[in-house]
Amino acid sequence: MSGWVKIAGLGPGDEALVTPEVTAALAEATDVVGYIPYVARVSERPGLTLHASDNRVEIDRSQHALQMATEGKRVVVVSSGDPGVFAMAAAVFEALENGPEEWRDLQIDVLPGITAMLAASSKAGAPMGHDFCAINLSDNLKPWSLIEKRLRLASQADFSMAFYNPRSKSRPEGFIKTLGILREECEPERLILFARAVSREDEAIRISTLADATPEMADMQTVVIVGSSRTRVIERNGTPIVYTPRFTPDEDQG
Repeated sequence: MSGWVKIAGLGPGDEALVTPEVTAALAEATDVVGYIPYVARVSERPGLTLHASDNRVEIDRSQHALQMATEGKRVVVVSSGDPGVFAMAAAVFEALENGPEEWRDLQIDVLPGITAMLAASSKAGAPMGHDFCAINLSDNLKPWSLIEKRLRLASQADFSMAFYNPRSKSRPEGFIKTLGILREECEPERLILFARAVSREDEAIRISTLADATPEMADMQTVVIVGSSRTRVIERNGTPIVYTPRFTPDEDQG
């Protein structure tokens, strides 16, 4: 088959953070498939068809991309951030696994991007400078009981934690419960970073503590990073720096 699918990460928003590999793939593409606001970031040109769709139809979108590739089209499936982090790469492979056998002969490549938690971390300093994990707080595709279990275990293991999709308008109670769990498992002075619209014009970075954090500090454009017990702030004349030291003494382990 001459067609292909490339699953590409467009980064957090700033065009300077789109990789040259992704730019080259978009230049070769005949078709671009993705969620409406992400497709809107791709410039129109002759010979390129843009297929924008709602955020709840990931499998339909993936099937469409794979089918177009079997017809010889060069298809880029776009995500924000990195396509392998709570994004379209997994959806495409779900469709591939359950689809026609001929799809498995397609050339399919995943092109990495800068995911939101890495962009947010770099803006603050290095809050994920030691062991960390990422948790999607949306319960659309998994039960809340599993989210709660992972929050508690990650807190007990003293990971720094990055939270995606913390607080939607339709389900604001999830982040309220998240803060409650963190307050049961962590000390009040635990540092929390709220990074909204990272790398875009309306970027807002806020450093708080668990004691002072409120649900309204987060929305669906915010990545929340909770430090470990060893994460600290370097105060200075300019923007403070938040970082987690690389070294954990033996006496800290219990």
